[in-house]
Amino acid sequence: MNIQTDKIILLVGLMGSGKTSVGKRLAQKLNLPFIDGDREIEKAAGLSLIDVLKCFGTEEYRAGEARVMKRLLSSGPCVLASGGGSFVCEQTRKLAKEKAVTVWLKADVDILCRRTAGRYHRPFLKGDDQGLRSKIENYIREEYPYYSEADIAVETREEQVSDTVARVVAALDDFFAAKTSGQKLPDKA
Repeated sequence: MNIQTDKIILLVGLMGSGKTSVGKRLAQKLNLPFIDGDREIEKAAGLSLIDVLKCFGTEEYRAGEARVMKRLLSSGPCVLASGGGSFVCEQTRKLAKEKAVTVWLKADVDILCRRTAGRYHRPFLKGDDQGLRSKIENYIREEYPYYSEADIAVETREEQVSDTVARVVAALDDFFAAKTSGQKLPDKA
């Protein structure tokens, strides 16, 4: 592993893709601080994500999320787990392209459903589990085109977190090696 960077490693993807669990272990492996974007939004608002959404609505929630991501993307090297929809914001994507190496943790609908079912702390999935699959399919349709702009894509599977982390590290190694040598990176999966 030869990952040395002055950039942020920004993990993006839908709710349940593994950004927090992979991010924490990746940060340990890279000896970098870990920052959870959702927790930073809660700290800034002094409220849970659900309460931020209830009190201020979706538009202000997203505006606050963009402000927090702007601040976080202006910090030093770290592993940053973004909020589920934060990479959809054009301002956040633009800043991430300058300040970060973006890693899309891409998961299929079945994995996302299993990982998010019954987890009612996720404000944008609030409601009954019967409509969960439909909500996630809509998010995939709407948000995957934005996530595809990430520098690296890594499929998340039903596997140990350490296995996913190992694949992210390998993808980062390849990314930095290609940048150093001037090679073209292979197309994202």
